[in-house]
Amino acid sequence: MSSPTGSTALLTDHYELTMLASALRDGTAHRPCTFEVFTRRLPNGRRYGVTGGTSRALDAIENFRFGEPELQQLAAARVVDDTTLEWLRDYRFQGQIDGYPEGELFFPGSPLLTVRGTFAEAVVLETLVLSILNHDSAIAAAAARMVSAANGRRMIEMGSRRTHEESAVAAARIAYLAGFTATSNLEAGRRYGIPTAGTAAHAFTLLHDSERSAFESQIASLGTGTTLLVDTYDITRGIELAVEVAGTGLGAVRIDSGDVGVLARQAREQLDRLGAMSTRIVVSGDLDEYAIAALRAEPVDGYGVGTALVTGSGAPTAEMVYKLVEVEGRPVAKRSSHKTSRGGRKAAVRRHKETGTAVEEVIFQVAPGAAEPVLGPHDRLLQIPLLRDGKRVDELPTLEDDRQRLRHALVTLPWEGLKLSHGEPAIPTVFHGS
Repeated sequence: MSSPTGSTALLTDHYELTMLASALRDGTAHRPCTFEVFTRRLPNGRRYGVTGGTSRALDAIENFRFGEPELQQLAAARVVDDTTLEWLRDYRFQGQIDGYPEGELFFPGSPLLTVRGTFAEAVVLETLVLSILNHDSAIAAAAARMVSAANGRRMIEMGSRRTHEESAVAAARIAYLAGFTATSNLEAGRRYGIPTAGTAAHAFTLLHDSERSAFESQIASLGTGTTLLVDTYDITRGIELAVEVAGTGLGAVRIDSGDVGVLARQAREQLDRLGAMSTRIVVSGDLDEYAIAALRAEPVDGYGVGTALVTGSGAPTAEMVYKLVEVEGRPVAKRSSHKTSRGGRKAAVRRHKETGTAVEEVIFQVAPGAAEPVLGPHDRLLQIPLLRDGKRVDELPTLEDDRQRLRHALVTLPWEGLKLSHGEPAIPTVFHGS
């Protein structure tokens, strides 16, 4: 089963194929079922989640195939029997999927993705779906918190060297969705049309016989609008040389080490004295949302963020699960301690005040005869159709649409919902009829 990037890794789990083989043998594999993706709780310290990876998950599902190399591996390892191998050979997901679009906020219990199909065709998607949604949603939430902390200042994603090569591309995409201005990852720029940006590293300065010659080379190549890294040696001397070489029209200087708040203040004073009042200051180096918030009062014009972003800033997973909630129209639910779930296919509506502030998320059952909540004038249904008969529906939101959706959604949160301190979810989740 090839991924969208052309790899042939087995993007499913051993136990999923064990269940498939057993269900094919006992005749239950073709029962119509509904699986649901949700999270029982938000990561510690988070007040909202951000849906990310939906588009990538749809791509992966549409391209999910078991080719000959995968089938040969399964046969050689005796993972499944011949009947199951033949079933996998012709696998195509033919079911229906609804869910939250990317950029939508979510809370505990939100039905983020509803997968309807036979047990066989839906059960093998669990690892594929969760690996994408858990990763991208974790990055999305971290990025959104950083963008809020930056309060409108330029944000550049620079985390490619701190994660898996494909995760780096996915992280760059989702950071842009969450409001980052650009990425240093050129493959993300090629694949998704994201603006790219970057500057030289310390190695470029060290390569040259002097800091001046390094700056002269960069200016000659990229023009005076470039960003010069000024803290390889002495930052005060570095700024002085940068303005001497580029003139007062230098685009920006970057500070990558030390107490960046203090250094940014000193840099601003020095640049202004030298007449480079329009030269911007960009800081980088182990930044997260807390460090960015602490720099809000400093004369910083932009941030370069790497490790904290691509690792979810302490929450590398959104803690989503993929659970069977309906079999042949009959609700089913897990009841084990601390891991209970609610049976039946569900949808959700978010209620808002007349002012636009969100007040609660109402989750309700979708079934013949089930009572649905009455929609008020400012309420909004959250799920949208994504796949029908295994095919993507027409006119799904674009990356730019999703970017604007998140920007608007964050504005609707109560003010305390944007705090970085620990607290309850920004709005409560209510199960209609319970």
